[in-house]
Amino acid sequence: QVQVVESGGGLVQPGGSLRLSCTASRTPFIVYSMAWYRQAPGNEREQVATIIWRGGDTIYGDSVKGRFTISRDTAKNTIYLQMNSLKPEDTAVYYCNVFIRGRGNSWGQGTQVTVSS
Repeated sequence: QVQVVESGGGLVQPGGSLRLSCTASRTPFIVYSMAWYRQAPGNEREQVATIIWRGGDTIYGDSVKGRFTISRDTAKNTIYLQMNSLKPEDTAVYYCNVFIRGRGNSWGQGTQVTVSS
């Protein structure tokens, strides 16, 4: 199992920015993708952004397109989520996901993001 650790959450005013980080432990298996999900109280977990480890292709949820950017540092086994123009509806616990083909998913413990004035 891959160990996954997120950081960078906090309280920010509407229109502000935050950057989340997620580091995965080294694994002998090939990581296919890493991603950010979020879950607000009473809602289902929502996929926010995904990055394909080999090649760096990215996929975004409709609600964050144009505002959030996912990136990776392959040397550090780390991904980032730059969140700009934050809205109150972005408030949620943000989870990092690592997917390895044939091995499944690993999740971090989550980091709280609160957008409020």
